[in-house]
Amino acid sequence: MHKLQWDDLSDAARNAIEARCGAVLKAESAERGIMPGVAARLDTECRESAFLKAIPRDGPAVRLHLRERAANLGMADGVPAPPMLWSGEAGGWLLLLFHFVDGGRSADLSPGSRDLPGVLDAVSRIEGSGGVLPPVSVNLEMLKKTAAAFLAEGLGGSRRGTYAEALDALPWAALEGDELLHYDLHSGNLLATGRETFVIDWSFACRGARWVDAALLAPRLVEAGHTPARAEALVAGLPTWDAAPAEAVTGLAALWTMFREYKALYGPREHRGFRTRAAEAGWAWLRHLARW
Repeated sequence: MHKLQWDDLSDAARNAIEARCGAVLKAESAERGIMPGVAARLDTECRESAFLKAIPRDGPAVRLHLRERAANLGMADGVPAPPMLWSGEAGGWLLLLFHFVDGGRSADLSPGSRDLPGVLDAVSRIEGSGGVLPPVSVNLEMLKKTAAAFLAEGLGGSRRGTYAEALDALPWAALEGDELLHYDLHSGNLLATGRETFVIDWSFACRGARWVDAALLAPRLVEAGHTPARAEALVAGLPTWDAAPAEAVTGLAALWTMFREYKALYGPREHRGFRTRAAEAGWAWLRHLARW
């Protein structure tokens, strides 16, 4: 898929951006990330940098950028996310302009990493109103459909019974709430500078029970090399973890893992490797929760 560049923007869109941040001297597209649209660092005549995310207003992925805008408008002041400087529409494009975090890199989630305290602190500070964001059930709908296909096709082998049992016991209402959720916490969306950790890319933001973000971070910690018990100990210090029903955490782990196992089998070939690794981490986390 062609990754859109600064020059792909309409003249009206570029003019609208430069009216807010000054003439753009250089636009450097982000190398990482698979989301559609323009994602680029802008160096301006004001000797400051901004980060631009832009998407055609009539494109199917515009809903994700609208979510990101809504999340930034609803988050509390203490959330460690790069501030959104401006958002608007011009020349057929939806435009989001953020403060650029200089020197940021994907956080290291592995055991012994110096980034871990900052990551946990950043996640603990995610709060705010879910407002107009969709409920977490909307995000989970694709996982539910995939899990249904996974079980209907007889996949999973010896794991199948554990998956089905965990899913059957999941109290869906326990996941609901009005708190702002990032929903997609992984190392690539946690930007470490050595001094602070920022939570970026709020395209899947939704509203739900606050503990959901911690539950979705746990298998990522296992994937990074932590034992499931250690991952649980790390997320146990996050706000509202004690309020998370065990059946809800276990069912969510089953959904998360089946989705990745299914994608490892049938998803794009270039993504199957990391999907497989994620699925194995998810299974280890689920077995721990099920106390096998």
